[in-house]
Amino acid sequence: MKNVLLIATGGTIASGYTEEGLAPKIAAEDLLQYVEEYQEFCRVNIVQPFSLDSTNIYARHWLELAGLIEERYSYYDGFVICHGTDTMAFTAAALSYLVQNSRKPIVITGSQKPINLPVTDARTNLLDSLRFASDDRAHGVNIVFGGNAIAGTRAKKERSKSYNAFSSINYPNVAALCDGKIVFYIDDKDRISGPAVFYHALNEKVLLLKLMPGMDGSVLERLFPHYDAVVIEAFGVGGLPEYGQVPFYTEIRRWTDAGKIVMMATQVTHEGSDMEVYRVGRVIKEDFHLMEAYDMTLEATVTKVMWALGQAEAVGQPRGQERSGLFRRLFYRTVNHDLLLFSL
Repeated sequence: MKNVLLIATGGTIASGYTEEGLAPKIAAEDLLQYVEEYQEFCRVNIVQPFSLDSTNIYARHWLELAGLIEERYSYYDGFVICHGTDTMAFTAAALSYLVQNSRKPIVITGSQKPINLPVTDARTNLLDSLRFASDDRAHGVNIVFGGNAIAGTRAKKERSKSYNAFSSINYPNVAALCDGKIVFYIDDKDRISGPAVFYHALNEKVLLLKLMPGMDGSVLERLFPHYDAVVIEAFGVGGLPEYGQVPFYTEIRRWTDAGKIVMMATQVTHEGSDMEVYRVGRVIKEDFHLMEAYDMTLEATVTKVMWALGQAEAVGQPRGQERSGLFRRLFYRTVNHDLLLFSL
């Protein structure tokens, strides 16, 4: 029988009604009383580092969760994190970078309705997650939700109310769960060698900027003092507009000359970026050696930029070509199936 650590962080699954709306209220110990069938296949201990609506979760909490798993890693066969759905994909991606090469499963789950309601998805999701975390084939960071296991870097919340809230973007589901059975579509645990690797640094000074028609580059001028990197969510396969009183070209030069990171991504959910298709993308990519996210999700792109910057700073790399080179190598290294269309 497997030993699993349940890490409760709040979210809808543990929420109750208040005068101001739903808020986390249900104690971590009380979650398990709704899924007593888990006792057939695992033993569970519980820890609750915080209790928050996931809107309030950010990099500090990701580091705390990774540290908690690292401290207890040798004592458990798997980990299940109960989490709110709104930022769950960001947390799953961040943990994929902070905890790498894990032969043990780290599962993130939650629900669209509280666990104590008569009709809810919470009980199924929690029981599925405990079952997945107890399976010998499971490993690494995955979201288990709505009957699917999704790689932590490939998940995106695409529905705000439906039970099938999450989709796997540009990559197959890892597994399907139904009626107490797990069918693996991606069964690659044998490829892992060596111990799990834990990282302890993220750079939070990363901005995600979504382009809109008519926007000019002056927005980057105002943001320049406050951020070390910007991920630009461009149109289509990627590019930057040439209009405006302050051209984007001018501001990209300011950022890159200062050793800051400019990462291009796309607003289009599926199939990824390819800046070399159109002039508006190719010219600026070639002139500034800009990086792009290709088929990665925005959640994975943002958190991987935070992680790669954090590692470059942790080894004392000053801004410049050496730091940019290290960042590029780290970012373009595939982690937990996050990047398929690019090769160095």
